[in-house]
Amino acid sequence: MARKPAPLSTWPFWALLAFLVAWWVLPLGWRTAARSLFSTFQAPLWQAYSRLQDLQAYWALRTHSKNTLIEAGRDLARMNAFKENQLQQNESLRKEILRLEELLQLPPHEGFRYEVARVMRRDLNTWWQQLVIRKGEIDGLKPGQGVIFSGGVVGRVREVRAHNATVDLISSPRFRMAANFEGDTRPFAYRGVRNLPLMRPTGEISDVPPGIAMHSQDPRRIVTSGLGGVFPEGLSLGTLTKPLERGADGLFLRGEIELDERLLNLEEVTVLVPLENP
Repeated sequence: MARKPAPLSTWPFWALLAFLVAWWVLPLGWRTAARSLFSTFQAPLWQAYSRLQDLQAYWALRTHSKNTLIEAGRDLARMNAFKENQLQQNESLRKEILRLEELLQLPPHEGFRYEVARVMRRDLNTWWQQLVIRKGEIDGLKPGQGVIFSGGVVGRVREVRAHNATVDLISSPRFRMAANFEGDTRPFAYRGVRNLPLMRPTGEISDVPPGIAMHSQDPRRIVTSGLGGVFPEGLSLGTLTKPLERGADGLFLRGEIELDERLLNLEEVTVLVPLENP
């Protein structure tokens, strides 16, 4: 008796299963090349969609009334004046630092060049959280460079292509770095954890020295330690709002910290590109 063919409704399931089996059987090098090729074809579509969004926002602003635009211009002028004053203060402090370095014969501190980039795609799921930005290898970006915004640390560049790059957010389990409490130089470990989509991002600190006291009524800010050279010290990571707990070893402390909610809705970020020493 002839065997009945599988119902049409089950064909997508078996096709997906066959694809997954074939994918896992492929050698690692082939899978990496296929993933890279797929991203290369996708990137122009993401970039075009991102630029269309910018164009749409531009024409939406053109529909505003003249009074609204005049008020926005006045607010922008006040902000520009404030920023100009800050730039003058920063330039004065930079010259003072150079004078002290020359006086004390200290080696110059390695600085950064700031590369501003638009966010063109987000991938925020439970297993990893990442952004794709519209700057890449031609702009001097390399894997491992730090990414920041006005609220502190965004993450680290993980993969770079010609015109775009992938950034792991600090909320991603892939992200790890050294940190410390604001006003305390003792370093400890920070890492991202699994975060639910559309929820406030969180992270975890561990290996915290037991001498650090923490109370829920006294939130403390977690900042970068400067170790590793990827980020300058003092940039905000998040806030610890709950008491620390004993870790698995019973010696050091651990705890969960709250990250900035704006990480989920960033439109622009800044990549820290190290300056090459002459």
